[in-house]
Amino acid sequence: MNFAQSLIVHFIGPVIDAYVFLIVAYIIMGWLAAFDVINLRNHNVRQIYGLLERISGIVLNPIRKILPPMGGLDFSPIVAILGLYWVRNYVFGDVLYKMLG
Repeated sequence: MNFAQSLIVHFIGPVIDAYVFLIVAYIIMGWLAAFDVINLRNHNVRQIYGLLERISGIVLNPIRKILPPMGGLDFSPIVAILGLYWVRNYVFGDVLYKMLG
């Protein structure tokens, strides 16, 4: 297995999983803020939420331009997570299968 193949197998999959985890953390913090469980006026909470918003916005904002919120519900995280898992499982899975098989 050469370097590029090793990079795909051992680096890109976990990076996609970590990015999905950050999107889920952003969603949960948004829910907690909406139900006043956490206070966004707290400086530390606001910084963490802002960081998650900026990181997840890289993928979510282009999806939001195509698929705006419907009835107050934002479906862009669902589309993003499904898309990221599709890339990880099918695109890189096929590449890995062809490399090893």
